[in-house]
Amino acid sequence: MNTNGTGVESLELIVVVAVGVLAMSWLSRRTGLSEPLLLLGAGCLAGLTPPFAGFALSPEVVLFLFLPALLYWEALTSSVREIRNNFRSIALQATGLVLATAVAVAAVAKAMPRRILTVLRAESLLNDGTALVLLAVTIEVVTDERPFSWSGTALAFVESYVGGIVIGVAIALLLIPVRRRLPAPLLHSALSVATPFLAYLPAELLHVSGVLAVVTCGLVTTRFGPRVIGSDARIQAIAFWEVASYLLNGALFILVGIQLPATVRALTSVSLAQAAIAACAVSVAVFGTRLLWFYSVPYLVRFLDRRPQQRDRRITAPQRLPLAWAGMRGAISLAAALTVPAVTAEGHVVEQRDAVVFITAVVIVVTLTFLGPTLPTVVRRARFPEDEVKTAELTLSRCHMSSAALRALPELAQRFGVPEAATLRMAQDIEDRMAPAPGSTRCRESVRRLELALLQVKRDTLRDLRDTGRIDDIVLRTVQEVLDVEEVRLGRKAHDAAAEASQDDPARS
Repeated sequence: MNTNGTGVESLELIVVVAVGVLAMSWLSRRTGLSEPLLLLGAGCLAGLTPPFAGFALSPEVVLFLFLPALLYWEALTSSVREIRNNFRSIALQATGLVLATAVAVAAVAKAMPRRILTVLRAESLLNDGTALVLLAVTIEVVTDERPFSWSGTALAFVESYVGGIVIGVAIALLLIPVRRRLPAPLLHSALSVATPFLAYLPAELLHVSGVLAVVTCGLVTTRFGPRVIGSDARIQAIAFWEVASYLLNGALFILVGIQLPATVRALTSVSLAQAAIAACAVSVAVFGTRLLWFYSVPYLVRFLDRRPQQRDRRITAPQRLPLAWAGMRGAISLAAALTVPAVTAEGHVVEQRDAVVFITAVVIVVTLTFLGPTLPTVVRRARFPEDEVKTAELTLSRCHMSSAALRALPELAQRFGVPEAATLRMAQDIEDRMAPAPGSTRCRESVRRLELALLQVKRDTLRDLRDTGRIDDIVLRTVQEVLDVEEVRLGRKAHDAAAEASQDDPARS
């Protein structure tokens, strides 16, 4: 089956994209070059070859396949509490900033703390919804399907936002009893894959924000998930989403790169020079609007809101720059541009649609080229303080869990008939993890390395038993699963030890 009538078969496209993602990710890690730019470059090279010469990126594929999955994973890994605590900033950036950027563009046409990361991630989750609603209203006006009015536009925003949130909450709540009754981790993982689409599709069919539906569904699932999803299912689902999000993000950049040569060839309504100048102007408008926003609106809010709790949350001027700098455009922008129809409702050609697509593609390249590679330097120069609240909460959670376990240990040991000596060893192990002795980090790391070495001895022995025919592959895989879980546990211990070492030695962090 051909892809969009081109000479590229669907299977060939999948293989090329998958190989491109893996190769460019490897090259980025070896050379330190920007991964998105390498992915775009690889896509461009593929787009110059004859099989991909007529390739057209389908906006439906991006908006109905890639977008829900990526948004859902981002929502699952976000903090509901931090979003609530920073809701005003997030709401202003996800609505006001998007609208301000749209106005500015229209004029032209005519290792960060948790709070900062939450604001940026939540903004990226929600601003797609705002931008797509704004685009939908604009398309309806351009195609003469709806006359423009400020009240009508405002009502469309309210309907889209409220409708998307309601559907997202409803889907998440409806799936809670389903998750409670699923008997196997594999079924939980399958439901996890289906969930973003179960939220997105009905929202789009009802002409409200599918983006808000997916994000809301993900946040509600994050809140209730620990009560209804078992550890096996959670480990399996997280592993799947980490791999899926990595491949989907990389594939989007490859697909945009493949599309770029065709986008240049399709430009006929204006000259290449005119379109390039317009694209540069739009890029400046996009970045300039973010820069102006973050160095004006927060200070106005600061002037109006002088509550003590708000003063404690203020950040310095250098620390605002990464927020403005993180304004790179991606494949969602190109997919949105491709949804602009070629003709109006009356059959008239929409003028300069090709220029809109070209300018959007160039803005993606420009922002990724100039903002992406320099973002780590901007973050370092911002000199964000250590997230002391997170460290304190980690310590609090570990102490409370260990204390509760020690209180319950005698009764549980008696119930299960555990010998007293084994119970005492377990109690000692819990106490050691709750309050490690000063200076014991190096000792614990040595013990961890010993445990890993012994684990490798077990693996070698298991493999030798299989190779000599004394056990079969099914037995090997069964025992290997236990060893894998143990290795994951030791890896987490290493992460905790590294975190403690960085806290003990501030110069290292």
